[in-house]
Amino acid sequence: MTTPLVGVVLVSHSAQVAAAVADLATGLTGGGSDVPVAPAGGAPDGGLGTSSDLIAAAARSVDRGAGVAVLADLGSAVLTVKALLADDELPAGARLVDAPFLEGAVAAVVTASTGADLEAVAAAAADAYTYRKA
Repeated sequence: MTTPLVGVVLVSHSAQVAAAVADLATGLTGGGSDVPVAPAGGAPDGGLGTSSDLIAAAARSVDRGAGVAVLADLGSAVLTVKALLADDELPAGARLVDAPFLEGAVAAVVTASTGADLEAVAAAAADAYTYRKA
């Protein structure tokens, strides 16, 4: 039996952005792992915004018992995740990770694909703040 992998939820104000970042991050694992990743983007009507229902459903869908790393793009997405955590509406072991959205998502998913625990996944995502491009 294999150890469950940490799940990753990507919360964006845009469904298309969340889905594209999820596709990029999972694609960069080389296909060698089945990290559970779910985008949770946009409002329920498909427009821009955030939805606590979509976020909670995404977190439940990736929960395999090893924890869930949640990355969010902007202000109200962060506030919505914090409210869900405060109200215990996310799976036990869910954690909001302070990381840049795109680079952090890639680092989180790639690290989770190695079988790392939630602490290591969160640390890798947060470390993406230090990536220098020049």
